[in-house]
Amino acid sequence: MKIYTRTGDAGKTGVIGGRVDKDDDRVEAYGTVDELNSFVGQAMGFLDPAKFADMLDDLLTIQHELFDCGSDLALLKQDKRPYKVNSDMVENLETWIDKYDAETPDITRFILPGGSQSSPAMHVCRTVCRRAERRVVTLARTQEINSDVRHYLNRLSDLFFTLARTANFREGQSDVEYLRSAEVFRRKS
Repeated sequence: MKIYTRTGDAGKTGVIGGRVDKDDDRVEAYGTVDELNSFVGQAMGFLDPAKFADMLDDLLTIQHELFDCGSDLALLKQDKRPYKVNSDMVENLETWIDKYDAETPDITRFILPGGSQSSPAMHVCRTVCRRAERRVVTLARTQEINSDVRHYLNRLSDLFFTLARTANFREGQSDVEYLRSAEVFRRKS
């Protein structure tokens, strides 16, 4: 099998159910999810397997689920096959958020990406995830999508924030507080 096909040389690409322009909102959405998946893989490379075995397992699951998100976003019409992303996947993210958040100290102020090497990598994932979510919102204005993908990305960005804080905590680093931040978060109960 050859890697190049030359079928995209005219500015079109294949999606499930047809061909669209390479800058179509659908391609922008699943392309940004693909970009996020690459950043997740990069962030995993910063994690010490001895300290972060659980996180590495969860991130690998997320990489597979991001492929599912991209697959659902590449689907022009839902009648081609059932969607892959579902509400159970979103609930699983919420479970992980609660689990990792329980490890970290209370936060009351905005924080900046920083601390250990792995923490800012998680913040990069968080910001790319937010952009992917924005691209999905744009797509949903004009085309049919699996709304669970939007919910998944929204919750996933919250998980990346929590993982960034957990990474700092496990590495013995403090979060970098934004100096001019007022107290904006309530303490955990």
